[in-house]
Amino acid sequence: MPVKWLLYWQPNAGITVNTQILTEISQCVESSINGVKGGRWKSTLIFYRPITRDQSSQNDYPKDLLGVSLPEQPDKYYFVLRSHRIVFEADSNIQSIMEKAQSYKARIALTFEGFQYQLGDFQLKVGKVALTAHAENLRGIAMEVEYLPLSSLDKSRQVMEDFVDILQEIVSSRSLPGHFTHIEPNFSEYSLTDHYSSQHTSLQYATVMTQLLTTLRN
Repeated sequence: MPVKWLLYWQPNAGITVNTQILTEISQCVESSINGVKGGRWKSTLIFYRPITRDQSSQNDYPKDLLGVSLPEQPDKYYFVLRSHRIVFEADSNIQSIMEKAQSYKARIALTFEGFQYQLGDFQLKVGKVALTAHAENLRGIAMEVEYLPLSSLDKSRQVMEDFVDILQEIVSSRSLPGHFTHIEPNFSEYSLTDHYSSQHTSLQYATVMTQLLTTLRN
């Protein structure tokens, strides 16, 4: 699977993200680097809380369960347990099973949604981040950068860094109030190898979700 980096927009102090910033970033991708616009994309993240009916069973369920659905894997669903340093894959019907079993309840859901762009060996996904229950309210901006020729994190690192630097320069030329940030999780802590997989993508989304929720609370 090709390597991906997930970036999120870090606004300047006192600035709130808005649709105008998202529009200008999309224009940068289309006009400044000639990205060919493709179809839409959508990923969903859900922060689950265990449903405990008695105090004695509280410790039986992980309290920080994150569920991730990815457009490239429609038949799969991914869970990130940060306290246990685990990322695992399940069938997509696990959500309905959880609902029927009443073991976990969705507390917060974020939707990452936008358009895909093709640029040579790179594929970009640019879009908004919104609380699923209030999809019209912009809570953040995300960009997924995928380098199609390589699946090795180490071998692709330099070319990814160079490409992201170019993107940052182009975006900063528009004097937008902020910049994109990339936080790479410690994949080895989750027993993820150098060979990139959907588990790596899920962990990146979980990391960005945590960062955005922290920002919203502040």
